[in-house]
Amino acid sequence: MSETTNPPAPVIDELAALRRHAEQLEQNLDRVRMESNTRVIHAELKAEAVRAGIVDMDGLRLLDPSDVTMLETGEVAGAAEAMNRFRQSKPWLFGILSSSSTSVPPAALPPQRKLATDMTDAEYRAARAAILKQRV
Repeated sequence: MSETTNPPAPVIDELAALRRHAEQLEQNLDRVRMESNTRVIHAELKAEAVRAGIVDMDGLRLLDPSDVTMLETGEVAGAAEAMNRFRQSKPWLFGILSSSSTSVPPAALPPQRKLATDMTDAEYRAARAAILKQRV
């Protein structure tokens, strides 16, 4: 009959310390996952708010993000729907959406002066007369 030997006390203490450390690391990992998911959800809500035409980003503090979830694939589900409901419940936080382009047209070029060497005799006389009238 073989006798089972128990590991020495220092080994047991070291195993217990390692288990405690592993539990702490798992808790830290869970906390970091929750924080990163929250940040991704907030970023997605900000992007949806910009698409919806929000006037002031501080208005997002009024939004309840409980309907928005993070999927296993890393995608955020429910952000667009939550923003649509938010826009319907608080329309004063949003500007008027326009179907036209929001791009700014290019600035008009200032009129370029024609050089005297490029003018005909008649154009030169007219331009000289206009300058002389301004001086008087």
